[in-house]
Amino acid sequence: IPLLHRALAMSERPLLLFASPWTAPAWMRSNGDVRGKGTLKGQAGDKYHKTWANYFTKFLDEYAKHNVTFWAVTAQNEPLAGLFTPPQAPTIAFTAAQQRDFVLQDLGPALARSPHRTQLLILDDQRIHLPHWAKVVLGNATAARYVAGLAVHWYLDAIVPPGCSLEATHKLFPDHFLLYTEACSGFFTFH
Repeated sequence: IPLLHRALAMSERPLLLFASPWTAPAWMRSNGDVRGKGTLKGQAGDKYHKTWANYFTKFLDEYAKHNVTFWAVTAQNEPLAGLFTPPQAPTIAFTAAQQRDFVLQDLGPALARSPHRTQLLILDDQRIHLPHWAKVVLGNATAARYVAGLAVHWYLDAIVPPGCSLEATHKLFPDHFLLYTEACSGFFTFH
């Protein structure tokens, strides 16, 4: 929070912050650990999913107490990596249908009820999952109303051309923006 205050004070224009969760607490996860392969226990609409959605609003509440607001949150960082993650990585696995149902029944309504005007982004994973992910989540009109855009990562961009992923998704859902949210150099050791 002190670093965010310093950055906000130094900026000549407002900074738009977004947050992306890695994992829920161990007691909410199917494997009982914050690390490794696991999902939220149960299914959308149950106590685990509602509690996890409330964590988002409590996170926003606590930062707001320190005059830090978030422009957006993502429903999950790399939800499909949760299926293939190394054993020590903290993550939650979601399929597109599971994320749609979580947004529809839990996270979307929780954010809408909150006093925060924080936008919701979906996917937050490799663009190779487009346009499928968008079709599953945004194809549901109610879920789509809760979602502002799609977050994508760059690591596997060489596998699929932008026309087949980004452009195709934009044509299907022009009212939802696409935003690259994660990239780093050195990901591939041969580069």
